[in-house]
Amino acid sequence: MNASEPLLRVEDLRVEFPTEDGVVHAVDGITYEVHRGRTLGIVGESGSGKTVSSLTTLGLTRGQGARISGRILFEGRDLVELSEGDLRGIRGNDIAMVFQDPLSSLHPFFKVGAQLIEAVLAHQSVSKAKARARAIELLGLVGIPDPGRRVDEFPHEFSGGMRQRAMIAMALANEPKLLIADEPTTALDVTVQAQILALMERLQKELGMAIVIITHDLGVVAELADDIAVMYAGRIIETSSTELLFSQPQHPYTWGLLKSIPTLDGSRDEPLVPISGQPPSLINPPSGCHFHPRCPYAQPDHARIDPQLEPVPGEPSHHVACLLEADVRRRLWAELRAGRLPAEALATVGVPGQAQA
Repeated sequence: MNASEPLLRVEDLRVEFPTEDGVVHAVDGITYEVHRGRTLGIVGESGSGKTVSSLTTLGLTRGQGARISGRILFEGRDLVELSEGDLRGIRGNDIAMVFQDPLSSLHPFFKVGAQLIEAVLAHQSVSKAKARARAIELLGLVGIPDPGRRVDEFPHEFSGGMRQRAMIAMALANEPKLLIADEPTTALDVTVQAQILALMERLQKELGMAIVIITHDLGVVAELADDIAVMYAGRIIETSSTELLFSQPQHPYTWGLLKSIPTLDGSRDEPLVPISGQPPSLINPPSGCHFHPRCPYAQPDHARIDPQLEPVPGEPSHHVACLLEADVRRRLWAELRAGRLPAEALATVGVPGQAQA
């Protein structure tokens, strides 16, 4: 495989779940790449399709009656076309996942070490004694103290942070080329969050693996990710390098995410601006731009025209799906960054029309 080629390339991936109420369009034609040794952060509100897209990469939505189309190329092989047997050889070996809730992901009736040993034996032809030694080594690798004793403890004897470390150890059991981490710091206090992020960064450098981190927390991706894809209503609506996305975001939804969290360098009096409304139904998504019912800058034609992900002028690695003109987006973000509220920014920039109801 050419070193310049992406380790993982997802092309026009669509995942639909038929239900009694209609078809849920959980993932609606997303495309992205992940390169070796780099981290992609996928961010968005709950229900935006982040987790479903990654579960589909591992083939974990197949048994749920999902209709899947598009391609998921891992080292040139299309995972969508692989048999369950072939995919099982990749899952947990070349691609591993850290699931969102470490307490429910670890089986409460089995010792942590036994679950690690099982992960090793599933993909390596080694003795149980060597698998146990590997389990102890992995617990030490992720910073769990006294791993020789902890290997024989049950999950309930671990703290939340230690359970998350144990899940990372299990994912690393076979030194995967790609690690998918779904909300790896949820429900952890800020000190433990920082430790988990530092651990993932260190292990990535030591093992040279690629990482996809799924989160709603922009602080997490700012710390860890090289590139960011912003998802909304099953679609990727903006993608760029982390530095560019934080300095020159192009989509009103991304502005909303950024303006709804406090910053260390912001004024103490600067108001936080929540995104109005609720995420749309994925059974009956809005016509045109899916974000237009919540967008303070939407124009009448935004309900009719479906925006495509296109390069930002002058920034070929930065893509956005927005119907506002590039110069309007640039001026609006400058106004918002200066501390003006959306209505004030709209009036200052002079965009005709008002937000849609």
